[in-house]
Amino acid sequence: MHDWRSTKLTEDYLEGVRGGIPLAETQIEVIIRILRSWIPDMKTFLDIGCGDGVLGRQLLVGWPEARGIFMDFSEPMISSAKEKCEPYRDRSTIILQDYGEPNWMECIKDRIPVDVVVSGYSIHHQEDEKKYRIYRDIFSILKPGGVFLNLEHVASPGPKIEKLFDETFVDGLYEYHVRSGGKGSRQDIADKFYNREDKVLNKCTLVEKQVDWLRDIGYENSDCFFKLFELALFGGQKP
Repeated sequence: MHDWRSTKLTEDYLEGVRGGIPLAETQIEVIIRILRSWIPDMKTFLDIGCGDGVLGRQLLVGWPEARGIFMDFSEPMISSAKEKCEPYRDRSTIILQDYGEPNWMECIKDRIPVDVVVSGYSIHHQEDEKKYRIYRDIFSILKPGGVFLNLEHVASPGPKIEKLFDETFVDGLYEYHVRSGGKGSRQDIADKFYNREDKVLNKCTLVEKQVDWLRDIGYENSDCFFKLFELALFGGQKP
């Protein structure tokens, strides 16, 4: 089943893919640096498409007074988020909800606006029209001065850059595979990467186009803050 509601697909990603994302720690460090500068007294945040809550948990650690909402439409992901957020259960709310639906904000209407919205490798599964609407929805639930940061899989401008991304990602997956005690060859990892079942779910868009959307919606200080081929961190701030 090509769907993030699939337990197998979720486990394959959390256990076999995410740890191989190139420069993953650097990406989170950039997120923390931006938030420390722009909204150092953050009290509330929303992590949409949260997966197991990896981004939001970093915010709970970095801002001990903050409270977070973790949202995902995948039951296996939400189950993992609940387990991993258990040490922060008094400061975290876990919600099963598809933010791709038009009325997704209804379930948090008593918890908004928020200071920060983050998302990690999730929104690229939406068509462009929905992406734009989601960015507009996020703008509406941010407090003045609030920040939206999207760590995302974006489109390559052409096949040469796409090939660079693919090779870099396979290298990262293979290194993670070896660190984890795996015995497969790099070719084995490459074959699995190029034939992965979730590939059909990707609807990637150029990062420049998405930053333009944010500016059009009304975000200030909108930019791409980190980029490695098809991995990008971009966002902006509500005036």
